[in-house]
Amino acid sequence: MSRRVTLNLGFQGNTQDITVVIPDDEPTPWQWGDRLSVVGKPTPRVDGPLKVTGAAHYTYDIELPGMLSGAILRSPWPHARIRNIDVSAAQNLAGVRAVLALDDREIRFAGQEVAAVAAISSDIAADALKLIKVDYETLPFVVDMDAAAKDSAPSVFRSGSNVGKTKNSSVGDVPKGLEIAASTIEATYTTPVQTHVCLETHGAVASFNAAGDQLTVWCSTQGIFSVRDDLAVYFSLPPDSVRVVCEYLGGGFGSKFGATPEIIVASRLAKRAGVPVKVMLPRADEHRSTGNRPNSEQKVKMGVDRDGKLIAIDLVTRGSGGIGGGAGSAGPFGSVYRCANIRVQETGIYTNAGPSSPMRAPGWPQGCFALELAMDEMARKAGIDRLEFRRRNSDNPVRAAEYEIGARMFGWAEKNEAAKSSGPIKRGVGVASAEWHAVGVSGPEAQVIAHRDGSVEVRVGTQDIGTGTRTVLAIVAAEELGLPVDRVKSEIGDTRFLFSVPSGGSLSAPSNSPAVRQAAAHLKDKLFRIAAPILGAEPDDLEAADEMIRVRASTSRAISFTDVCKRIPGDSISAQGERVPNYGGFRSDQAGCQFAEVEVDTETGIIRVKHVVAVHDAGRIIDPLTARSQVNGGILMGIGFALFEDRRMDPQLGIMVNPTMDDYKLLGALDVPQIDVTFFEVANGVTNTGVMGLGEVSHVASTAAVACAVYDAIGVPVRSLPMTPDRVLAALGHV
Repeated sequence: MSRRVTLNLGFQGNTQDITVVIPDDEPTPWQWGDRLSVVGKPTPRVDGPLKVTGAAHYTYDIELPGMLSGAILRSPWPHARIRNIDVSAAQNLAGVRAVLALDDREIRFAGQEVAAVAAISSDIAADALKLIKVDYETLPFVVDMDAAAKDSAPSVFRSGSNVGKTKNSSVGDVPKGLEIAASTIEATYTTPVQTHVCLETHGAVASFNAAGDQLTVWCSTQGIFSVRDDLAVYFSLPPDSVRVVCEYLGGGFGSKFGATPEIIVASRLAKRAGVPVKVMLPRADEHRSTGNRPNSEQKVKMGVDRDGKLIAIDLVTRGSGGIGGGAGSAGPFGSVYRCANIRVQETGIYTNAGPSSPMRAPGWPQGCFALELAMDEMARKAGIDRLEFRRRNSDNPVRAAEYEIGARMFGWAEKNEAAKSSGPIKRGVGVASAEWHAVGVSGPEAQVIAHRDGSVEVRVGTQDIGTGTRTVLAIVAAEELGLPVDRVKSEIGDTRFLFSVPSGGSLSAPSNSPAVRQAAAHLKDKLFRIAAPILGAEPDDLEAADEMIRVRASTSRAISFTDVCKRIPGDSISAQGERVPNYGGFRSDQAGCQFAEVEVDTETGIIRVKHVVAVHDAGRIIDPLTARSQVNGGILMGIGFALFEDRRMDPQLGIMVNPTMDDYKLLGALDVPQIDVTFFEVANGVTNTGVMGLGEVSHVASTAAVACAVYDAIGVPVRSLPMTPDRVLAALGHV
């Protein structure tokens, strides 16, 4: 059964009553103006002490009796056919317990898995890899996207052409729009391949029971249930015979979904050796083989009318994810700004390089870079202030308010009008818009348990990928039960708990928090039934607040939460909740904007980002501390993409030439600017918590804002990432 609830939704100065239909057992969604006790208050991470003391267990920390070290042999060739693999010498090496020749016989990138060993030490495993003899038939290859697109290029796959099927979409009449436009621009923007560089490399510890029909895997993953299901299929086991555990994860960013090759290898080695096996990838393998953000080449034509309104956008884009797909970057073009005539052509191109995998807002940072730099070029040509140009072409009321807040915090008017200086160091400012859709999905289930000592436990089969999920879920349960956060313990990261979805696409908080709140509400109802006779009241007359269960509007008729728990008829009492489908609510999208200030040395080409202001909405903010951490991380990753990161391939050898932390350039401590973050709260009424994810939206605009600021500083756009000193000097005509 369901019920209709009228909620006051929206944001300050723009709220309205909206009726939503929710299940009978769903708690009434938080709405605008609700005063909450712990939700929205800065809360240190509940697992912070474990992390800073080293007590938090990552996959690398797992040690089991008799455990072996596993290692993977990878192809040195970008394209080859394996004629034969001789593993006999490796098998005969003292200390080796298992050797596998893997199933693939056609190699399509340098770094592809060929064979694997398990030995009593990592040194012996490394020695064993050197003894494996592989007879390769090398084949023609191509690692450059332009070369791969030619008809004469070597085929990555046997199907022939390396050019994938073009995706076409359009609305309106783009040719006519460009023809009648008062001003037009045309430019090409390029972005490089970026690797995920997870601080904790991919890895797993696998252990079968003696009968070989029960598998337990500890792994660094963003989806414990997707890994479970993949392994169940691979080893022909029932899902409940596979247990997957991920207590802590040192970064994933989209590269750690499902049973990735090292998880399969660790499990196969464990089954063959009859003892647990740990496989943790070295850094070079992490760069070459575990995924990447595809590159892009985006040809943009844009036109505006005499009022500075977008009238036409034409985008032709292509990109390469190596042997994988996912090279699209058109998302922002049809979503961020209002335009009646848009045409898009997207094409993926295959090369003999490591496969792509989702990476923080897949396709959007690339697309936003091209879109926003084109917007700046268009605004300058039309003679319109860049922020005003964006205002005229955005119909999102949330973003309109965010523009005002951000401009005021940043000092846009003053900085935009200030002189660029007469010396070699030029200052510039830029702005870019963000958008995402992190409302979450139905499916997750949660259990909340009250123990007789008054402590509370939350159990959900999700995983914390470093975003503070344990803390967020504890806060939600504490709010519903009227408790401080330190009385609630979050237990996650184990498929023995109730089902949840993978942590990607900013799904974790908006998908899991409503299930936890519903479970906590059901538990509260059970506790009310225990407390009601004591207080001489009906359960419906009670409320939970300030660690008490009390009669509403009464300060004297109350009993402590702990005393109620002492009356539990057993060791504990529990309740379950589920994440129901989204309601209609106010808005299901989320906006944002970021302002950046840079200094560019026009003699050396060096760019320094000095200040970033970020304004974002994410529905209701559960914990400002973890939320701000998300935004900070998204901004820093965006600056790295803008200035430093670039996977480099040798076209003659077909190998990645910078697969180490020395050679793959990342943002360093001295590159971190001042970052000011403001959250624009929106009561969206989409779920019972109204929470939205922040991981993607906080990253979408960062690179673009920096690129627009560089353009402002030096007077010419740098249309290719990363914006290295040589590219800056070339744009200035100095080289």
